[in-house]
Amino acid sequence: MSNIQLSSSQERVLTALVNLSEGRETPVQGREIAEAIDRNAGTVRNRMGSLSTIGLVKGVAGPDGGYIPTDDAYDALGIERLEDAATTPVEREGDPVEDVTVAEIDLSSVANPELCRAELVIRGPVGPFDAGDHVTVGPTPAAGLRLSGVVDATNVDGNSLLVRVDGMETPTGSAA
Repeated sequence: MSNIQLSSSQERVLTALVNLSEGRETPVQGREIAEAIDRNAGTVRNRMGSLSTIGLVKGVAGPDGGYIPTDDAYDALGIERLEDAATTPVEREGDPVEDVTVAEIDLSSVANPELCRAELVIRGPVGPFDAGDHVTVGPTPAAGLRLSGVVDATNVDGNSLLVRVDGMETPTGSAA
């Protein structure tokens, strides 16, 4: 992991850039980042300047320009690049959510089905999700797990969803 010390604001902007850039061929525009983290576009531009200076971001000029994270950006955040990794699809209210994949699923309270929660770390924008949405995740690449539940909360800073799990199943059809 990198020795670069980022301010919380720099980390938040860089994390949003990394998440929004996954699976894209084009640079991410500053306004997209600003919308994703609920900040002013000017604030994002200022942070991008400092992140560019330390080699974590490349700016692309022009009307279709924006920002691209460097390999060092992933290292500084301790995030694995998903270029060649398998994806885990996400559905919201039964419809696939484009440009979003699940990077991590953390389960809690699995011993009590009434209290089972999962934190889904998302690669891509969390903006399409709201509390009360029904989501389905999977199948996961290795185990084929499908998880479904209701979003309790979204966390823009951690790019995650807190989900009240109402079902889990494996390819053999056994439900949890």
